[in-house]
Amino acid sequence: MSDFARRSSGWLLAISLIALGFSLVFGPEIGLLVLSAQLMLWLGFHLYHIGLLLRWLNRPAPGRIPEGYGAWHNVFMSLYRRARKQKQSKRKLASILDRFIHAGEAMPDGVVVLDEYDRIEWVNPMGVEHLGLDPITDVGNQILNLIRQPGFHTYMAAQSYSQPLILRSITPSERVLSIQLVPFDTTRKLLLSRDITQLERVQTVHRDFVANVSHELRTPLTVVGGFLETLSDMPTLDDHTVRQFLPMMLEQSRRMQSLVEDLLTLSRIENSPRSMQQETVNMTRMLDTLMVEAEGLSQGRHQIKLDNTCEHWLWGNAQELHSAFGNLVSNAVRYTPEGGSITLGWHAMDENRAVFSVSDTGIGIPREHLPRLTERFYRVDRGRSRGNGGTGLGLAIVKHVLARHHARLEVQSEAEKGSCFSVIFNAEQLTEAEI
Repeated sequence: MSDFARRSSGWLLAISLIALGFSLVFGPEIGLLVLSAQLMLWLGFHLYHIGLLLRWLNRPAPGRIPEGYGAWHNVFMSLYRRARKQKQSKRKLASILDRFIHAGEAMPDGVVVLDEYDRIEWVNPMGVEHLGLDPITDVGNQILNLIRQPGFHTYMAAQSYSQPLILRSITPSERVLSIQLVPFDTTRKLLLSRDITQLERVQTVHRDFVANVSHELRTPLTVVGGFLETLSDMPTLDDHTVRQFLPMMLEQSRRMQSLVEDLLTLSRIENSPRSMQQETVNMTRMLDTLMVEAEGLSQGRHQIKLDNTCEHWLWGNAQELHSAFGNLVSNAVRYTPEGGSITLGWHAMDENRAVFSVSDTGIGIPREHLPRLTERFYRVDRGRSRGNGGTGLGLAIVKHVLARHHARLEVQSEAEKGSCFSVIFNAEQLTEAEI
């Protein structure tokens, strides 16, 4: 029995005994009158406290619990403890919900909560960005009315939870999304979106790379194989035939060797630790070496000049820098017609920067091709590039070497007028020349 029931029973017993005493002393009429009066007072006492309870229930709060008297004091204290505990639990649940919402908003993937009718209940900022939704006006609307791609409608109708859907260009920007539907209770579902644009590009580059390497190797292999097959079918070999075929076979073999060497160089640079071994690079000696190499490649067909006005040397990997600078020089020689001029420069831009440049009066590069020059195997003119002996990897090597040295490449070019490739180094890569 509860304390309230015990106290009420005690009061009723006391009222009955008092009424019985009055009946014995003053007669039954007086006893009945006293009993009625006591019961009315007792009932009014309880009605008063019930009124306090109802008023509090309209606006329940631990701080507004009535005081109460007698058994009602214990009732109100019990309500106060329960209300305070409930408020603490509500505060804790609200805190957990806030953390859950913040976690969902911070997720790198898009999250959309859908009800049983595929209406949006909640969407995080990344889901807004991925799917082009409005976090205010689109909540409560069916997602099928907002994303109108047929493939998405088919996926939602199939209710396939095992395999994701790949969506392309769902927003005005070119983007590839992986969409997956995940049920999380009997009626609701999560629609998860992940941006795989970069992964898709990497896979495309990988496919193109394999295709380009295969294509670049197939031509010289076909030529060498054809010559060998022709020679093997000839009953006798004369000196004229051998002298005619061997130079062409040697040229194709050198072309394959050059391609393999560039591939190995690019692979070595890409897989090298970012903390490379650095040393002081003597730029005077480097420029002299590049001049000799340029003159050897030119064979007197170009006018090659050196313009060295910078007193700084570089801090970096001499082998990698020589590979990058050498590719720029060889490209200038390769794509500059006979009689043109090539200038190798090393200048101070200001107190904190220096630039190595290779400028030429060659065939130039149309403006639309400039952003893609450092892609592997990208060629402005495939026929002319192969005719000049390029592998299509030189500027890709340059890009990776410069990234490791915190330098950047700037290209200025105009078709049929020439090009200027400039490598800009910051103060952290510059050092004083050693005497």
